[in-house]
Amino acid sequence: MKITRRNALAAATLALPTAALAQPRTWPNRPVRIIIPYAPGGPVEIPGRFLAEHLSARLGQPFIVETRPGAGGAVGTKQVIATTDQHTLAMVTGAVAIQPAVQPDIGYDPVNDLLPISLVSEASMGFMVRPNAAFRDLPALIAAAKAAPGRITYGSSGNGTTTHMAAALFGARAGINWQHVPYRGGGQLISGFLAGDVDVMSGDLATLLPHVQEGRGVLLGVTSPDRVPVVPNVPSIAEVVPGTGITIWFALFAPRNFPEEATARLVAEFAPLRSGSPLGERMAATGGRLLLTGPAELSERLRRELPLWRQVVAEAGIRPE
Repeated sequence: MKITRRNALAAATLALPTAALAQPRTWPNRPVRIIIPYAPGGPVEIPGRFLAEHLSARLGQPFIVETRPGAGGAVGTKQVIATTDQHTLAMVTGAVAIQPAVQPDIGYDPVNDLLPISLVSEASMGFMVRPNAAFRDLPALIAAAKAAPGRITYGSSGNGTTTHMAAALFGARAGINWQHVPYRGGGQLISGFLAGDVDVMSGDLATLLPHVQEGRGVLLGVTSPDRVPVVPNVPSIAEVVPGTGITIWFALFAPRNFPEEATARLVAEFAPLRSGSPLGERMAATGGRLLLTGPAELSERLRRELPLWRQVVAEAGIRPE
């Protein structure tokens, strides 16, 4: 067959749709939302906004952080679960493993309804009092609480949050009865603490340390199983009450219809950050560490912690909402 210019053009034209269909779909091809289901100003915003900036630069589409607070994170989390948009992510704390124990009718199962992408980081929390407090260490706190059951108050960033459960676990295993005062987010919590509305603040170290350094607070202990290098003279609460050491972790999830290609791209873009990044340095400066693991590690941690928090809720006598 003689190949003429007309035949060649016709063949090329017929081949175009097939070639176009053969092109791999790229993700992202439009802006991506990162939903943070907590009040603005919380510790999850630090890694959340850093990753948004990093991924925007690397993947050529804007990653936009949006806060959707409510019901201890349930409102924003359910919004992500329900979406059919494959350009939506959720940046959550370890409270995602706590909420089913505190709110049995929460309306979702984090294992089956969320797609794990990666553990991002973890950090210690701490218990802080004002400089004029009657107790300045953990044994004195325990003694004061036992001497006046129900009189000592502690504030957290909300019911079912990790800061709440850290204090509830400590109280249960120390054998004390102290009163929980939940706030709507870390911003309101620190304001209430500084105003003298609660005796003890249970918060993440990134929030507590500036107030400690400026003389507005005194750290009684850190919640991590071991001491934190940035405050080496402050004991772990587990040194005083064994079995109480926990951390707060931050993780990235997606809706179940999220494409595998997108998960792979995200995990690949995290790799350069593991060897050194401003986020890692900032986490270390506030008693935390960067993880950026991948889906398997996040899935395993979630499954491991769900029964733990059910046990803590029972031990502490926390009534389901």
